Amino acid sequence: MKPTLYIKVCGMREAHSLAAVAALQPDFLGFIFYPKSSRYVGQELSAASLENLPSNIKKVGVFVNETSEVIRQRVQEFKLNAVQLHGDETPNQCQELRASDLLVLKAFALGGNFDFDTLLPYVSHCDYFLFDTKGEQPGGNGLVFDWQLLRNYSLPVPYFLAGGLDLTHAETLRNLQLPGLFAVDLNSRFEISPGKKDPARLNQMIQELRQADVRSSMTSFT
Repeated sequence: MKPTLYIKVCGMREAHSLAAVAALQPDFLGFIFYPKSSRYVGQELSAASLENLPSNIKKVGVFVNETSEVIRQRVQEFKLNAVQLHGDETPNQCQELRASDLLVLKAFALGGNFDFDTLLPYVSHCDYFLFDTKGEQPGGNGLVFDWQLLRNYSLPVPYFLAGGLDLTHAETLRNLQLPGLFAVDLNSRFEISPGKKDPARLNQMIQELRQADVRSSMTSFT
C-alpha cells in the first residue's frame, strides 16, 4: 500500500548521484536554479540527464525571485513538472505559472511568530506550500523548526515539511500527526557534499518512512 507521506529529495546536481537517488524511487526530485545556492544546477547537470528518469517521479525546479519567463524556459529545457518558489514571489506569479499547467509549490520560512494569515492570498493559486526553517539562506540551512507551529494548520493547501530532516527524525515523522502534512523534503542532511547525495543513508530514510502508513490527512497527488 502506498504510504500517505510522500518524499522529495532536493538539491540534485550530479548525474551519477541523480541516477543513484532516482533508483530509490522518491516521489519528487528537486533541482535548484538559484545561482547563489551551493547546489545550483549551473552547467553541471545537463537537461539530458533528466530524460531517462522514471516517469512517476515528479521533477521540481526550485527558483528564488526569478521571472516567470526564465522559469518557463527552464521548465521547457529540463521538462520539469513543478516549480518551487522560494523567494518573495506574489500570488499573481503563482497563478500565472499554475496556468502553464505546472504544479506550484510556494515556500515559506517559519519562525515562532509566523503569521499564517500571510498565506491566505496564495491559497487559490498554489498546489502545495513548503514550510522550511527561517535562516540566512532562502533554503537548505539544515535547521529544524518547531513542527508544533503546524498543529493548528487549517488551510486547504497541503504542504511539504522541510528543514534539516535527518535519519534521527524518521520514527517521529513516520508517526507525526499534523493537519495538511503531505510530504517531507530531504536535502542537506543526506549529502556527501553540496549537490551530491549519500544514496545509502537516503535509502535507509526512505525505507524507514515507508515501512508503515503515516497518519496524514493527504493521500494522493496529481
